[in-house]
Parts: sequence; structure tokens; C-alpha cells
Amino acid sequence: MLILPKKQSKVKSLSLLQGNSFSIYSRQLAVGRERRSTPLYAVLSSQFILGSSEYTVDSLRPSVPTVLQTAVRRTAVYRLLLTAYCLLFTAYSLFAQSLSPDAKVSLITVSPGAELYSSFGHNALWVSDPMQGIDKVYNYGTFDFRTEGFYIKFMRGTLPYQLSVSPMYYTMYGAQAENRSVTEQVLNLSQNQKQKLYDYLENNYLPQNRQYAYKFFYDNCATRLRDALKAACGDSLVFSRNTIEKEGMLKSFRWWMNKYLGEKPWAKFGMNLAIGLPSDRKALVQEEMYLPDNLKLHLELATIGGQKAVLEYKSLFTKLQKEANSNTWEMLYSPITIFALLGILILLFTNLQQKKPKVTFLFDKIFFGLIGLAGWILLLLWIATDHGVTAWNVNLLWVFPFHLPLIFFLKHPIGKKFVTISLIAAILAVVFSVLDNFLVGDSAIPSGASVFIISLIARLNFLRKRV
Repeated sequence: MLILPKKQSKVKSLSLLQGNSFSIYSRQLAVGRERRSTPLYAVLSSQFILGSSEYTVDSLRPSVPTVLQTAVRRTAVYRLLLTAYCLLFTAYSLFAQSLSPDAKVSLITVSPGAELYSSFGHNALWVSDPMQGIDKVYNYGTFDFRTEGFYIKFMRGTLPYQLSVSPMYYTMYGAQAENRSVTEQVLNLSQNQKQKLYDYLENNYLPQNRQYAYKFFYDNCATRLRDALKAACGDSLVFSRNTIEKEGMLKSFRWWMNKYLGEKPWAKFGMNLAIGLPSDRKALVQEEMYLPDNLKLHLELATIGGQKAVLEYKSLFTKLQKEANSNTWEMLYSPITIFALLGILILLFTNLQQKKPKVTFLFDKIFFGLIGLAGWILLLLWIATDHGVTAWNVNLLWVFPFHLPLIFFLKHPIGKKFVTISLIAAILAVVFSVLDNFLVGDSAIPSGASVFIISLIARLNFLRKRV
């Protein structure tokens, strides 16, 4: 028997009162009233006394099944139905929708655009089957600006890209709005290969599969489609063993990148400044398909089961040709011009200061402070990101991180050691640039930086004598 104090006059909540033979969960019992609350669980025969009234637990027992039992059963049924629905929906999405014999699969290629993100073009796979009502363009080049920490993840190389699906008119509308040409290559696939490819893409579009870690050279919108075609066709898909480069020689990832950045000199300068030696490795034939146009050209040369891989080539939209603007202003604002002028000014200023017996270091604090800060950014791109291609960056020899602490020791004896180390690093940068141009033909150090590095060496040599 459980006895509560007689003087209680308020509503009490009993949360898990346990006796020898019963338990009550979260019930509210009114004292001095005839109202009786239905217990959550039917309990065994016992008695409890509230104030002057006596209640028998048996008298509070609800009819069987209890409210809780009914709720549990209903919840279980709802969950079972929901699970069955999800399983049936997934199974239908992946396997039930078979392509008709009239279905076609095409590689869609969109030409490079004016914006930096569109400088290299774009690929997508289009599955069209009017009999089944299918019109789907599979696009692996999608990312969400609403992603938490978007810019940080973008800088670190951890921004998740994902597969998106849209109708063809949406792709055409976007390309025309940006004045970018669109071509279609109808692929020579068997019915079984079409179905395999469609199932592969649908499986990739599942929420748990659609995101992937984007890598500029190795895993992007073009390489994902290349791998999808391999998965569907197996060994029957044979790409040419020869590079599509006109000279017939393998080129580096950097070389291919620079080819598409020719009309964007500042983007070309910045990207060459940020990437390291991994980008100077020769791209194999399969690897040069990281560029959408290269994938398109390789499919023209490829075979499937001994037959041409492309049945038909169509031009869906041709961009409008705009009048060519004068290149005079572009040349004046190019990195080569700006850094050359800056280098010449530094040389003249250094020569002027050499004639003075005493100089201030205000210019050097600003100049080397900015370069040193840029050096730390490049270093972080190497050691604190997942880009991969930003490792082993030789530009750190002249965009030297030690330039930043140097500015605090220009009037200190230890400052001369910082200057000497920085001077040696800058000289090594020049040597590396010359050898790289001679042996590789495509230097890792941006061409616009040459005169600037020479002026940097002259300034460091001046400081070595004055510090």
C-alpha cells in the first residue's frame, strides 16, 4: 500500500512511483475531487490513499486493450506501412522503370563561359525516353551556396558537390542565357547498356549517394561521366590510346588548364600561383578527360563493341559571336604589365636609396608584410586543405612566409639572418623557373612574376647590407 500525506491539496504528478506490486507513469491525481485519471499501464491489485479518499487500483484499470497498447500498435502499423512504401518506391525508382527500345542516351557538352567557374566548360548525360516519359539530364557539377561554412569549405577543398537531375529545357535555357554553345553526341549503346547506365545514374542520385568530394583534376563533372560509361559498358568501351593534343605528346594538367585560361590572365596568374608540382605531372590519356571538351573529343575516337561510340553529333545551340574588343586596355592591366612595372619601380627606388647614408624601412615593412602574408596563405593551401594539387608549391620560394616576421626584425641583428634566408630562397626561385622552362616548357612560376622576382632579389640584397 502506498500512502500520500493527507494535507496535500494540489495536483501532484507521480513520475515512476514503484511499489511491490504496481507502477504508475506520469499521472496527475486530483485530491478532494471525484475525477479519476486513466493510468498509462494497467497495474496489479493494490490500494493507494489520497487525502481522505481511498482508491483501488483495480478500479482504475481501463478496458483491454489499454490506450498505450492501442497507440503502440497503431504506431507500429504506421511505421511498417511507411517502411514498405519507401522500399517499394526505391525499388520502383531503380528497377521497375525499364527503358523502352526508343530510349537514347547522349553526352551533352556546354562550351566554356565568361565566368571563372565556367571557364572549362561542362558535361552532362541526357537520358531521353518519350514512351516512358523520361527526360533527365544528369549533372555532376552542382553545389549548394546554402551549405554551412560554404566559403571555408570551398577554400579547404571539402565543399561537397552533388549529382542533380533536371529536364533538358532547363539545361538549354541556362546555356543560352550565358551564351554558351551546346552539342549532343548520341551514344551507340545497346539496350542492356542503356538500362545499366540509367540504373547506375539513378542509384547515384539517391540522397545517400549523390554527394561527392570534388577534385579539380581528378574527380569532377567530366570524370564522373567517363566512369559511369565505363561501369555500363565494361571492357566493350575502348578509348583511343593517343592524346588528342595536336602535337601527339602528353601534356601536364597545368598545360591543359592554361589552355582554357588564356583569355583570363588574372585567373591564370592566380591559379598558377596557387597550385603546386602535382599539377606538372603529365596527364595520361584517361586523365586528360578531366576537361569536358577532351571527353567529347575522346568519345568521337572511342569504340563500343568494335563500333563507333557516337551514333550522331548534333549542335543544339551555337553561341552568338560578339565583336572583339580592343586588347590594349587588357594588356595594360595584365599581370605581366603590372608586375613588370612594379618591379621596375622597386629597382629604381632601391637604386635611389643606395645613395643615401641612412634610410627608413617603412616601404619594406609594407612590401614584405604583404608578400609574407600571401606566402602564409599559399602555405595553408598546401598543409591545411584537401585540394591535393596545391602541395609542393615552388612559388613559396619567392612568396616567402618568412617575409612576414622579417618586418619585425629589420632593426635587429637577427634581421640579417631573415634577409639572407629570403635572398637564397628568391635566387632558388629564379633558378627553378629557368630550368623548368628549359626542361618542361611550362613553368610552375607565373611568367608575369619574373621581373618582380629580380627586383625582389635586388631589394633583399640592399637590405642585407643595411640591416
